[in-house]
Amino acid sequence: MSGSTGQKLGGETAQAVVDTAAPSTEVASKSPMQLAAGRLRKDKLTLVSLVVVLLFVLAAITAPLAVHFGWIDPLKSALNLTDEFGRPKDKWGGMSMDHPLGIEPGTGRDTMARLWSGVAFSLFIALSATMIAMVLGVVLGIVSGAAGGWIDAIIGRVIDLTLAFPLTLMLLALASTGLIMVEKYLHTPKGNPTAAVYVIVVLGLFGWTGIARIVRGQVLSLREREFVHASTMMGASKFRLYFREILPNLWAPILVTFTLMMPAFVSAEAALAYLGVGVNAPTPTLGNILNESISYADVVPTFFFIPGFTIAAIVVSFNLLGDGIRDALDPKGHQ
Repeated sequence: MSGSTGQKLGGETAQAVVDTAAPSTEVASKSPMQLAAGRLRKDKLTLVSLVVVLLFVLAAITAPLAVHFGWIDPLKSALNLTDEFGRPKDKWGGMSMDHPLGIEPGTGRDTMARLWSGVAFSLFIALSATMIAMVLGVVLGIVSGAAGGWIDAIIGRVIDLTLAFPLTLMLLALASTGLIMVEKYLHTPKGNPTAAVYVIVVLGLFGWTGIARIVRGQVLSLREREFVHASTMMGASKFRLYFREILPNLWAPILVTFTLMMPAFVSAEAALAYLGVGVNAPTPTLGNILNESISYADVVPTFFFIPGFTIAAIVVSFNLLGDGIRDALDPKGHQ
């Protein structure tokens, strides 16, 4: 009895010594999303870019409300503030409490109101075109990479054929015919609504090739993974295999490409407005505002600088945000 009691007490003592000497510690594991978020929080430049992007997005969302409630009016003229040549009487472009960014030469319209509305319209065009390009590129990239064989070959040749046509040249060459087709088949009103839809459709149809190639390259690696083979052996349909198994593993390159494609389409809209293809005044976009300001660059430099700086800020902030997200998701990819 005493021997068993001694063994029991000895065992409890040894266990107590082990528990005291090596206290149990729980190691909290982090998901890839948490690790990426932690790297993003340490990147000050990316955080600043994110704040700037959110400010532009907020401005785009609130612009229609501001027009609806009469806080701004991008079409109202103040010709009493211009001289006989249509130039602002003030050397700073007519800046005042009523017009913080001045007025447009010739028309007298408030620059801030037009710029605010122009940001909304330009981001809407860029976002719509980006969504079309992303959907086409992601779907075709997944199908091409996962199916392989003759399907991959056909999609690859379509990509090569699309890349063979310069985007700007195609927009200019198809302008007259494209506007007629958009108005006829999509039943859009004549003028700027038809022009906006035309720019969106053409940018989307000619802008999907980059994301398609990126997605295809990722899928070629993913289709050899165990979970894909397991789904195939369990009899999963092509749709489930492509869009329920493979697609969730592609969110990182899709997100990065989205943030890089948006500013490219904002710049494309501005370039097309300068070339006379796209939305024309008085409907404000960043492109046609900048186009109108070129004629007054030497007379009213502030009117030229403000829209140019706005476009540059949008493009740079989106690009820096995309680069920061890419580095956070793949920290070893650019070392």
